[in-house]
Amino acid sequence: MRQTLAPVAVLTAMTTTHLLYLHGFRSSPQSFKAQMLARHVAQLGGRSPGQAPTWACPQLPPSPKEALALITGIIQAWPVETMAVVGSSLGGFYATVLAERLGCRAAVINPAVQPARDLARYIGEQTNFHDPQARFFFRPEFIAEFEAMSPWPITRPITPDRYWALIAKGDEVLQWDEMVAHYPGAQLQLLEGGDHAVSDFAQHMPGLLRWLGLAG
Repeated sequence: MRQTLAPVAVLTAMTTTHLLYLHGFRSSPQSFKAQMLARHVAQLGGRSPGQAPTWACPQLPPSPKEALALITGIIQAWPVETMAVVGSSLGGFYATVLAERLGCRAAVINPAVQPARDLARYIGEQTNFHDPQARFFFRPEFIAEFEAMSPWPITRPITPDRYWALIAKGDEVLQWDEMVAHYPGAQLQLLEGGDHAVSDFAQHMPGLLRWLGLAG
């Protein structure tokens, strides 16, 4: 069951020409949500090359500072007016940082809103969900890096055409009401159940694609 907390304006979707997907903590471009979006972009390109947006989905390093530097390098020549960033969990945090700094559009899926607090318990050696052999060390100094780039309070207007949020009340990792409170005015899709990964993302992707102007 889906519930919308805030009134959603009737919008004319702006076609996204450049699309960036940012995965969550311990995740990768192999995440099922990233792969679903990548397949859709490829299908658009197969039908009409001119309709497919430029697509990027990098493997993010564990250092927030290095991750943001990598992301910034990828999008430095992208048009702010027609680009969009989709971020899941920690990727939602980074997407919000970009939207606040650049003024681009952002779609967030169960976004991490307090990573400095919530990830402190993961300091130490970690593994990648999609490749258990890929190990990395989550360092104590990364907490300060998160704090230094926190985008809240957001000073740019949070409007339905600038922010789209998919948040599940059944998220077992993050607090749904805390996530909702950070995006007042966004085009919000609030799921009564669900989970942190949004395992039924296929049901909600059409709404995201319409918002991105890529539903064709």
